[in-house]
Amino acid sequence: MTSTPRILTTTVGSYPVPGWLHALPSEQAVIDATRVVFDIQRQAGIDLPTDGELYRFDINHPDTNGMIDYFVSRLGGVSRQIGRARSAAFREKQEMIWRGKPAGVVVDELSEGGLNLFEDCTRAAAVAGGVFKFTVTSPYMLARTLLDDRYRSLESLTLAIADLLALQVRGLPCHCLQVDEANIPGNPDDAPLAAEAINRVLAGFGGAGAVHFCFGNYGGQSVQRGTWKTLINFLNSLKADHLVLEVAHRPPSDLDALAEIDPSMGIGLGVVDIKRNYVETPDDIARAVEAAEARLGEGRVRYVHPDCGFWMLHRSVADRKIQALARGRDLYLGRL
Repeated sequence: MTSTPRILTTTVGSYPVPGWLHALPSEQAVIDATRVVFDIQRQAGIDLPTDGELYRFDINHPDTNGMIDYFVSRLGGVSRQIGRARSAAFREKQEMIWRGKPAGVVVDELSEGGLNLFEDCTRAAAVAGGVFKFTVTSPYMLARTLLDDRYRSLESLTLAIADLLALQVRGLPCHCLQVDEANIPGNPDDAPLAAEAINRVLAGFGGAGAVHFCFGNYGGQSVQRGTWKTLINFLNSLKADHLVLEVAHRPPSDLDALAEIDPSMGIGLGVVDIKRNYVETPDDIARAVEAAEARLGEGRVRYVHPDCGFWMLHRSVADRKIQALARGRDLYLGRL
Protein backbone atom coordinates (compact mmCIF):
# COMPACT_ATOMS: atom_id res chain seq x y z
CA MET A 1 0.00 0.00 0.00
CA THR A 2 1.22 3.47 -0.79
CA SER A 3 -1.23 5.57 1.23
CA THR A 4 -0.09 6.83 4.62
CA PRO A 5 -2.16 5.28 7.42
CA ARG A 6 -3.78 7.70 9.86
CA ILE A 7 -2.10 5.87 12.76
CA LEU A 8 1.65 5.40 12.38
CA THR A 9 3.86 2.83 14.05
CA THR A 10 7.08 3.77 15.80
CA THR A 11 9.49 2.39 18.38
CA VAL A 12 10.78 4.19 21.45
CA GLY A 13 14.54 3.86 21.20
CA SER A 14 16.65 0.97 22.43
CA TYR A 15 17.04 -2.48 20.89
CA PRO A 16 18.73 -5.57 22.39
CA VAL A 17 22.46 -5.52 21.66
CA PRO A 18 23.21 -8.30 19.14
CA GLY A 19 25.46 -11.00 20.59
CA TRP A 20 28.10 -10.50 17.91
CA LEU A 21 28.33 -6.78 18.68
CA HIS A 22 28.62 -7.52 22.38
CA ALA A 23 31.44 -10.01 21.71
CA LEU A 24 33.41 -7.92 19.20
CA PRO A 25 32.49 -4.25 19.58
CA SER A 26 33.94 -1.84 17.04
CA GLU A 27 32.88 1.27 15.15
CA GLN A 28 32.20 -0.75 12.00
CA ALA A 29 30.26 -3.36 13.98
CA VAL A 30 28.06 -0.63 15.46
CA ILE A 31 27.33 0.71 11.97
CA ASP A 32 26.51 -2.77 10.68
CA ALA A 33 24.29 -3.52 13.68
CA THR A 34 22.46 -0.20 13.32
CA ARG A 35 21.70 -1.07 9.69
CA VAL A 36 20.29 -4.41 10.86
CA VAL A 37 18.09 -2.72 13.50
CA PHE A 38 16.65 -0.31 10.94
CA ASP A 39 16.02 -3.11 8.44
CA ILE A 40 14.26 -5.29 11.02
CA GLN A 41 11.87 -2.47 11.83
CA ARG A 42 11.19 -1.42 8.26
CA GLN A 43 10.62 -5.00 7.10
CA ALA A 44 8.16 -5.47 9.97
CA GLY A 45 6.21 -2.37 8.93
CA ILE A 46 7.43 0.31 11.36
CA ASP A 47 6.82 3.76 9.87
CA LEU A 48 9.16 5.77 12.10
CA PRO A 49 11.98 3.53 13.38
CA THR A 50 14.76 4.39 15.81
CA ASP A 51 18.45 3.51 15.54
CA GLY A 52 18.44 1.14 18.53
CA GLU A 53 20.85 3.31 20.56
CA LEU A 54 23.46 0.53 20.24
CA TYR A 55 26.38 2.94 20.44
CA ARG A 56 25.25 3.97 23.94
CA PHE A 57 25.65 0.48 25.37
CA ASP A 58 28.65 0.08 27.69
CA ILE A 59 29.95 -3.45 28.17
CA ASN A 60 31.02 -2.43 31.69
CA HIS A 61 27.45 -1.45 32.60
CA PRO A 62 25.25 -4.21 31.15
CA ASP A 63 22.32 -3.38 33.44
CA THR A 64 21.59 -0.11 31.67
CA ASN A 65 20.93 0.94 28.09
CA GLY A 66 23.08 4.06 28.42
CA MET A 67 20.36 6.70 28.47
CA ILE A 68 22.05 8.32 31.47
CA ASP A 69 25.70 7.35 31.54
CA TYR A 70 26.31 7.86 27.84
CA PHE A 71 25.50 11.56 28.17
CA VAL A 72 26.94 12.23 31.61
CA SER A 73 30.27 10.54 30.87
CA ARG A 74 30.89 12.88 27.94
CA LEU A 75 29.92 16.22 29.44
CA GLY A 76 32.72 18.58 30.38
CA GLY A 77 32.68 19.73 33.99
CA VAL A 78 31.57 16.33 35.29
CA SER A 79 33.85 14.08 37.32
CA ARG A 80 33.39 10.31 37.18
CA GLN A 81 35.51 9.79 40.29
CA ILE A 82 32.89 8.53 42.73
CA GLY A 83 34.33 7.71 46.14
CA ARG A 84 32.67 6.67 49.36
CA ALA A 85 31.85 10.19 50.51
CA ARG A 86 30.23 11.19 47.22
CA SER A 87 28.19 8.01 47.05
CA ALA A 88 26.96 8.62 50.60
CA ALA A 89 26.07 12.22 49.81
CA PHE A 90 24.05 11.12 46.79
CA ARG A 91 22.15 8.48 48.75
CA GLU A 92 21.25 11.04 51.41
CA LYS A 93 19.29 12.98 48.78
CA GLN A 94 16.81 10.06 48.53
CA GLU A 95 15.94 11.14 45.00
CA MET A 96 17.17 8.15 43.01
CA ILE A 97 17.00 5.30 45.49
CA TRP A 98 17.52 2.64 42.83
CA ARG A 99 20.98 4.03 42.09
CA GLY A 100 23.74 3.33 44.58
CA LYS A 101 25.88 6.21 43.39
CA PRO A 102 25.56 9.26 41.15
CA ALA A 103 26.23 9.06 37.43
CA GLY A 104 28.78 11.82 37.98
CA VAL A 105 29.68 14.84 40.06
CA VAL A 106 29.37 18.35 38.63
CA VAL A 107 32.60 20.03 39.68
CA ASP A 108 32.81 22.88 37.15
CA GLU A 109 30.72 24.78 34.63
CA LEU A 110 29.19 22.31 32.20
CA SER A 111 30.38 22.14 28.61
CA GLU A 112 29.81 19.76 25.70
CA GLY A 113 33.08 17.99 26.42
CA GLY A 114 33.12 14.92 24.18
CA LEU A 115 29.38 14.80 23.51
CA ASN A 116 28.72 14.85 19.76
CA LEU A 117 25.11 14.02 18.95
CA PHE A 118 25.47 15.32 15.40
CA GLU A 119 28.04 12.62 14.67
CA ASP A 120 25.81 9.97 16.30
CA CYS A 121 22.78 11.03 14.29
CA THR A 122 24.73 11.32 11.03
CA ARG A 123 26.02 7.76 11.47
CA ALA A 124 22.44 6.55 11.87
CA ALA A 125 21.19 8.60 8.93
CA ALA A 126 23.75 6.96 6.63
CA VAL A 127 22.17 3.52 7.13
CA ALA A 128 18.56 4.43 8.06
CA GLY A 129 17.08 3.89 4.61
CA GLY A 130 14.42 6.53 5.17
CA VAL A 131 12.94 8.76 7.86
CA PHE A 132 13.82 7.91 11.45
CA LYS A 133 13.59 9.22 14.99
CA PHE A 134 16.60 10.17 17.11
CA THR A 135 16.48 10.12 20.91
CA VAL A 136 18.02 12.20 23.68
CA THR A 137 17.58 11.98 27.46
CA SER A 138 15.77 14.90 29.07
CA PRO A 139 17.77 17.51 30.98
CA TYR A 140 15.70 17.03 34.13
CA MET A 141 16.33 13.30 34.25
CA LEU A 142 20.05 13.78 33.70
CA ALA A 143 20.21 16.42 36.43
CA ARG A 144 18.52 14.14 38.95
CA THR A 145 21.23 11.50 38.53
CA LEU A 146 24.08 13.93 39.25
CA LEU A 147 25.66 15.10 42.48
CA ASP A 148 26.01 18.85 42.10
CA ASP A 149 29.02 20.61 43.63
CA ARG A 150 28.88 23.56 41.22
CA TYR A 151 25.39 24.96 40.52
CA ARG A 152 23.89 24.20 43.96
CA SER A 153 20.41 24.33 42.47
CA LEU A 154 18.41 21.67 40.64
CA GLU A 155 16.84 24.38 38.50
CA SER A 156 20.17 25.94 37.48
CA LEU A 157 21.72 22.55 36.76
CA THR A 158 18.72 21.33 34.75
CA LEU A 159 18.56 24.44 32.59
CA ALA A 160 22.33 24.41 32.03
CA ILE A 161 22.02 20.87 30.67
CA ALA A 162 19.02 21.93 28.59
CA ASP A 163 20.96 24.73 26.92
CA LEU A 164 23.84 22.37 26.13
CA LEU A 165 21.51 19.80 24.59
CA ALA A 166 19.68 22.50 22.62
CA LEU A 167 22.97 23.30 20.90
CA GLN A 168 23.72 19.61 20.39
CA VAL A 169 20.44 18.83 18.60
CA ARG A 170 20.50 21.81 16.26
CA GLY A 171 20.45 20.65 12.65
CA LEU A 172 20.36 16.92 13.39
CA PRO A 173 19.70 14.95 10.16
CA CYS A 174 16.62 13.11 11.42
CA HIS A 175 12.90 13.43 10.79
CA CYS A 176 11.92 13.59 14.47
CA LEU A 177 13.68 14.25 17.77
CA GLN A 178 12.39 12.42 20.84
CA VAL A 179 13.21 13.61 24.37
CA ASP A 180 13.02 10.79 26.93
CA GLU A 181 11.81 11.45 30.48
CA ALA A 182 11.19 8.65 32.98
CA ASN A 183 11.58 10.57 36.22
CA ILE A 184 8.99 13.34 36.24
CA PRO A 185 5.97 10.97 36.36
CA GLY A 186 6.98 10.25 39.96
CA ASN A 187 7.90 13.88 40.75
CA PRO A 188 5.05 16.04 39.41
CA ASP A 189 6.01 18.99 41.63
CA ASP A 190 9.01 19.56 39.36
CA ALA A 191 6.87 19.56 36.22
CA PRO A 192 7.27 23.29 35.38
CA LEU A 193 11.06 22.99 35.51
CA ALA A 194 11.09 19.82 33.43
CA ALA A 195 8.75 21.37 30.86
CA GLU A 196 10.90 24.47 30.44
CA ALA A 197 14.01 22.33 30.00
CA ILE A 198 12.38 19.97 27.49
CA ASN A 199 10.94 22.86 25.50
CA ARG A 200 14.38 24.45 25.23
CA VAL A 201 15.74 21.25 23.72
CA LEU A 202 12.83 20.90 21.28
CA ALA A 203 13.23 24.54 20.22
CA GLY A 204 16.92 23.90 19.57
CA PHE A 205 16.02 21.13 17.13
CA GLY A 206 13.30 23.14 15.42
CA GLY A 207 11.64 20.20 13.65
CA ALA A 208 9.07 17.60 14.64
CA GLY A 209 9.53 16.88 18.33
CA ALA A 210 8.22 14.07 20.50
CA VAL A 211 8.47 13.53 24.24
CA HIS A 212 8.50 10.03 25.68
CA PHE A 213 7.24 9.44 29.22
CA CYS A 214 7.23 6.24 31.21
CA PHE A 215 7.19 5.28 34.86
CA GLY A 216 10.68 3.81 34.75
CA ASN A 217 12.01 0.47 33.64
CA TYR A 218 14.66 -0.93 35.94
CA GLY A 219 15.03 -4.68 35.68
CA GLY A 220 11.55 -4.90 34.23
CA GLN A 221 10.00 -2.96 37.10
CA SER A 222 8.36 0.44 37.29
CA VAL A 223 10.29 2.70 39.65
CA GLN A 224 7.97 5.71 39.66
CA ARG A 225 4.59 5.98 41.34
CA GLY A 226 2.03 8.34 39.93
CA THR A 227 -0.78 8.81 37.45
CA TRP A 228 -1.22 10.54 34.14
CA LYS A 229 -3.98 12.66 35.66
CA THR A 230 -1.54 14.60 37.83
CA LEU A 231 0.57 15.39 34.75
CA ILE A 232 -2.03 16.70 32.31
CA ASN A 233 -1.17 20.39 32.77
CA PHE A 234 2.49 19.51 32.36
CA LEU A 235 1.87 17.51 29.18
CA ASN A 236 -0.20 20.33 27.73
CA SER A 237 2.61 22.81 28.34
CA LEU A 238 5.05 20.94 26.10
CA LYS A 239 5.84 22.31 22.65
CA ALA A 240 5.82 18.89 21.03
CA ASP A 241 4.32 17.45 17.88
CA HIS A 242 3.25 14.36 19.80
CA LEU A 243 3.68 12.49 23.07
CA VAL A 244 4.97 8.92 23.41
CA LEU A 245 3.22 7.49 26.48
CA GLU A 246 3.44 4.30 28.51
CA VAL A 247 -0.09 2.89 28.53
CA ALA A 248 0.13 -0.89 27.96
CA HIS A 249 1.59 -1.42 31.44
CA ARG A 250 -0.80 1.04 33.06
CA PRO A 251 -4.38 0.73 34.44
CA PRO A 252 -7.15 1.27 31.85
CA SER A 253 -8.38 4.28 33.85
CA ASP A 254 -5.34 6.23 32.65
CA LEU A 255 -7.03 6.63 29.29
CA ASP A 256 -9.68 8.86 30.88
CA ALA A 257 -6.96 11.29 31.95
CA LEU A 258 -5.31 11.29 28.53
CA ALA A 259 -8.56 12.52 27.02
CA GLU A 260 -7.70 15.91 28.58
CA ILE A 261 -4.54 16.34 26.49
CA ASP A 262 -4.72 19.34 24.18
CA PRO A 263 -6.25 18.17 20.87
CA SER A 264 -3.53 20.03 18.95
CA MET A 265 -0.95 17.59 20.30
CA GLY A 266 -0.78 14.08 18.91
CA ILE A 267 -0.99 11.10 21.24
CA GLY A 268 1.40 8.20 20.95
CA LEU A 269 -0.11 5.14 22.59
CA GLY A 270 1.91 2.38 24.24
CA VAL A 271 0.28 -0.89 23.19
CA VAL A 272 3.23 -3.27 23.65
CA ASP A 273 4.31 -4.20 27.18
CA ILE A 274 8.11 -4.39 27.29
CA LYS A 275 8.19 -5.44 30.95
CA ARG A 276 7.21 -9.03 30.15
CA ASN A 277 8.11 -11.65 27.56
CA TYR A 278 4.56 -12.35 26.43
CA VAL A 279 4.33 -11.51 22.74
CA GLU A 280 1.14 -9.65 21.96
CA THR A 281 -0.95 -10.88 19.05
CA PRO A 282 -2.16 -8.55 16.29
CA ASP A 283 -5.62 -8.96 17.84
CA ASP A 284 -4.26 -7.75 21.20
CA ILE A 285 -2.84 -4.65 19.54
CA ALA A 286 -6.00 -3.93 17.56
CA ARG A 287 -8.17 -4.24 20.67
CA ALA A 288 -5.91 -1.88 22.62
CA VAL A 289 -6.15 0.78 19.91
CA GLU A 290 -9.91 0.28 19.66
CA ALA A 291 -10.32 0.74 23.43
CA ALA A 292 -8.20 3.88 23.36
CA GLU A 293 -10.06 5.50 20.49
CA ALA A 294 -13.37 4.66 22.17
CA ARG A 295 -12.31 6.88 25.09
CA LEU A 296 -10.16 9.46 23.34
CA GLY A 297 -12.08 9.80 20.09
CA GLU A 298 -11.14 8.80 16.57
CA GLY A 299 -8.18 10.72 15.23
CA ARG A 300 -6.59 11.45 18.62
CA VAL A 301 -4.15 8.54 18.44
CA ARG A 302 -1.42 9.42 15.95
CA TYR A 303 1.15 6.76 16.82
CA VAL A 304 1.21 3.31 18.39
CA HIS A 305 4.42 1.96 19.90
CA PRO A 306 5.92 -0.08 22.73
CA ASP A 307 5.76 1.38 26.25
CA CYS A 308 9.53 1.84 26.29
CA GLY A 309 12.73 0.55 24.67
CA PHE A 310 13.45 -3.13 24.02
CA TRP A 311 16.97 -3.34 25.43
CA MET A 312 16.19 -5.83 28.23
CA LEU A 313 14.38 -8.39 26.08
CA HIS A 314 15.83 -11.14 23.92
CA ARG A 315 16.00 -10.23 20.27
CA SER A 316 13.58 -13.01 19.33
CA VAL A 317 10.97 -11.56 21.69
CA ALA A 318 11.58 -7.96 20.66
CA ASP A 319 11.36 -8.78 16.95
CA ARG A 320 8.06 -10.61 17.33
CA LYS A 321 6.62 -7.74 19.38
CA ILE A 322 7.66 -5.31 16.64
CA GLN A 323 5.94 -7.45 14.01
CA ALA A 324 2.78 -7.74 16.10
CA LEU A 325 2.72 -3.97 16.58
CA ALA A 326 2.62 -3.27 12.85
CA ARG A 327 0.23 -6.10 12.04
CA GLY A 328 -2.11 -5.10 14.83
CA ARG A 329 -2.22 -1.50 13.60
CA ASP A 330 -2.99 -2.75 10.10
CA LEU A 331 -5.66 -5.08 11.42
CA TYR A 332 -7.35 -2.25 13.28
CA LEU A 333 -7.28 0.03 10.25
CA GLY A 334 -8.47 -2.73 7.95
CA ARG A 335 -5.25 -2.86 5.95
CA LEU A 336 -4.82 -6.65 6.21
